[in-house]
Amino acid sequence: MEREPYPRDLADEQWALIEPVITAWKQERVARSATGDPGGCDLRDVVNAIFYQNRTVCQWRYPHDLPAWSAVFYYFTLWREDGLDQQIQELLRCQVREKARRLEDPSLVVIDTQSVRAAAGVPKTTTGLDSNKRIPGRKRGLAVDVLGLIIDVVVLAAAAHNNAAGRALLDQAAERCGNRLEKALVNQGFKDEVVIHGAMLDITLDVVRRNPADQGKGFVPQPKRWVVEQVNGTLMLHRRLAREYDHRPDNAASRVYWASTANMARRLTTPAPAWRDDFVAAA
Repeated sequence: MEREPYPRDLADEQWALIEPVITAWKQERVARSATGDPGGCDLRDVVNAIFYQNRTVCQWRYPHDLPAWSAVFYYFTLWREDGLDQQIQELLRCQVREKARRLEDPSLVVIDTQSVRAAAGVPKTTTGLDSNKRIPGRKRGLAVDVLGLIIDVVVLAAAAHNNAAGRALLDQAAERCGNRLEKALVNQGFKDEVVIHGAMLDITLDVVRRNPADQGKGFVPQPKRWVVEQVNGTLMLHRRLAREYDHRPDNAASRVYWASTANMARRLTTPAPAWRDDFVAAA
């Protein structure tokens, strides 16, 4: 008897976007395996289980009608170690940019960090206290393009300075985008150290400062930089990311890549309103 699908299960057209990558990975693993056993787990349902957990923040053992939690955890870890989560996310990102009539790699990225509270049980060795925002947990750094597509993710202890996240994100973005990347926008929390590091990578950093006239008005969107704030808000729809539940920072980063994959798969297969097409073309 087939199970009833969950709202965020992959539709056939969405699975068709990522299935070739997973199939190629599986064939490579089988070729390197000593036994040559491909395994009997349905990898589409494994991806559905990861999406389900991201959206509902349930524990590994809770879904009873999805693959065994041990199998889901095994593939989640294996895909993170092999970089498959990033490969899939990168493939869909390039397709979304192509659909928006843009080159695969951006010339400009927007960088920002967000401090997220850690849940009980997360090791103190991987967390810290953001003394500025008074949040105990981890600091999640994002580099995104002007379409709101994630280029890179870094997860550090919340006590880490924005400069540490900025340097790591610039290194990863430069490696991923190559010579195409020319400019990055950051807020005032990033200091000269990041600007110098960007210059060493031939990336110009612009520190976007708040307009003094906006003081006391709360959150005021800043031109182009607002997109990274929107991405952080969209990620919060995946409730697993509203807190840090994963013991390992690299697992937490992988969660962000899978959330991005889910968002882009829907974006590629769901018709956008006409007004949005006009907005993207003008951006």
